[in-house]
Amino acid sequence: MDEFSGLAALVTGGASGIGLATARWLSARGAHVAVLDRDTEGLPDPLAGFVADVTDDAAVRAAVEAAADRLGGLDILVNNAGVGAVGTVEDNDDVEWARVLDVNVTGLVRVSRAALPHLRESAYAAIVNTCSIAGHAGLPQRALYSATKGAVQALTLAMAADHVGEGIRVNCVNPGTVDTPWVRRLLAATDDPDATLAALEARQPHGRLVSADEVASAIAYLAGPNSGSTTGTVLAVDGGMHGLRLPPRD
Repeated sequence: MDEFSGLAALVTGGASGIGLATARWLSARGAHVAVLDRDTEGLPDPLAGFVADVTDDAAVRAAVEAAADRLGGLDILVNNAGVGAVGTVEDNDDVEWARVLDVNVTGLVRVSRAALPHLRESAYAAIVNTCSIAGHAGLPQRALYSATKGAVQALTLAMAADHVGEGIRVNCVNPGTVDTPWVRRLLAATDDPDATLAALEARQPHGRLVSADEVASAIAYLAGPNSGSTTGTVLAVDGGMHGLRLPPRD
């Protein structure tokens, strides 16, 4: 329970969903944790909130510096901030493509770039990016979102290669469909939320949505000192969706 004792972690998009679950998980295991989000009202103690939009480079740099100053440095960065998008390539215009790419891909770059000088000072430096099953499985109505998550997966491997010599490990998690407020909002907007939920559960071999805590525990594993020889890894947390091919259920 004290694997992260004395370590400092920054979690983007940490005010809800997977990010909040991760921040709480790390904190409960001894880490000093800062959350970077557009709105940090209501964060539970002892999480420290810093407001920034990952599309604003100046705000990101200021928030990362403030977080590092508050925590006494940075050992762990969890790049979790992101937005969704629904539709085929015909359904989103250039403005929406630019917006989602700016948040999900370039936003990750901005935060990593600001954090790297601090991570280089750590003996336990780790970056974990939140990717998605959509990064390597073709999902209907997710063209734009999938493009960004494919980029995040490729970027993770490139970053791992670039920074392994500096002692900075870079990995990513690829969750399946996770039971988060964002997914619940998507369900509520459908014509038949119950049927849509049942279909999402059925496409994951273990027959249910992934929990945010399950993803958080995977992130914590990749971020922790006990995984010091793990870098450039893509860890699926999807109930077997990526690798298993099961016969249809009766």
